[in-house]
Amino acid sequence: MTTTPRIGIIGTGAIAAKHAEAWQNIGCAVSACANRTESRGRAFAARFSARYYSDPVELCRRADVDLVDVCTFPDYRLEPVSVCAELGKPVQLQKPIATNLRDARRIAQVAADSGITFGVVSQQRFNDASIFLKAALDEERLGRLLQCDAYVKWYRPPSYYARAFKGTWQTEGGGALINQAIHQVDLLRWFAGPLARVYGRWRLGAVHRIESEDIVNATLEFASGAMGVIQASTALWPGYPERVEIHGEKGSAIITGDRLSRWDVQGEAPVMSSDAASSGASDPMAISLAPFERQFRDLIEAHQAGRQPLVSAQDGINALEIVESIYESCRTGQPVEWA
Repeated sequence: MTTTPRIGIIGTGAIAAKHAEAWQNIGCAVSACANRTESRGRAFAARFSARYYSDPVELCRRADVDLVDVCTFPDYRLEPVSVCAELGKPVQLQKPIATNLRDARRIAQVAADSGITFGVVSQQRFNDASIFLKAALDEERLGRLLQCDAYVKWYRPPSYYARAFKGTWQTEGGGALINQAIHQVDLLRWFAGPLARVYGRWRLGAVHRIESEDIVNATLEFASGAMGVIQASTALWPGYPERVEIHGEKGSAIITGDRLSRWDVQGEAPVMSSDAASSGASDPMAISLAPFERQFRDLIEAHQAGRQPLVSAQDGINALEIVESIYESCRTGQPVEWA
């Protein structure tokens, strides 16, 4: 594969358009797209000068597709990954990796057995603020971690859930936690390490006419001994930029949207930023392309170097494991613990 692979995108919804723009921005051509709804697929193809296919398997097999980017709902993953594994083509999946851990592990195993380059999109790891904070935590600049929290208090209008499969367990795997807050779940796991215990409570369809949660709260205990909280919602009008807060013995850091809004660490100059943050709080598409571009470059470089991408299949599984454990706790009313 060259440094500018030709990209095939499966699924042509709003996030696929963001992906296509990011690929083009880093010099890659979107050569093909697939959608079973022909009108949508052809409109996307015309916009990005791609060839339209109704069958995603046919797209995967095309000689003019070097890398496959799967932007479908998370209930459709195994087939394109299996075809790419057969052909030796790199593939990435839009988050979440799957709707459940059973499928996620099967998908990851298929990719691992074939040795293909396989990544999961979690672009918020590639924001400047996230990169800075991860390096600071690796250097132990905040000291021993005490409290690690994520707040995703967003709003989606009723029209967002107008399609019958939105917010369903079968197609989307759940609601606000797995679809919106999984980015912050991933960041907490990346920043603070594995969990030891979670306890969750939810409200199913508190505001929206959906079968899954649009409000969920969870308390966390990390293996390190740190405590934490996750709050996720799509019901809180008008919607507020998401926050990740990391508190240690030597100080605290807060990321708001994609900005480092507070840095209060003993012996260091404080940061208190009021810069506007890029956030999908009330508009899913009000997000920056830059972190997508960085992650997509990493995927290409990983393939060329024969290494794992910075966000691997296991990272996707780790985030989904936390989500699924919170859901289990919400259903049973009991905490979920890791051995």
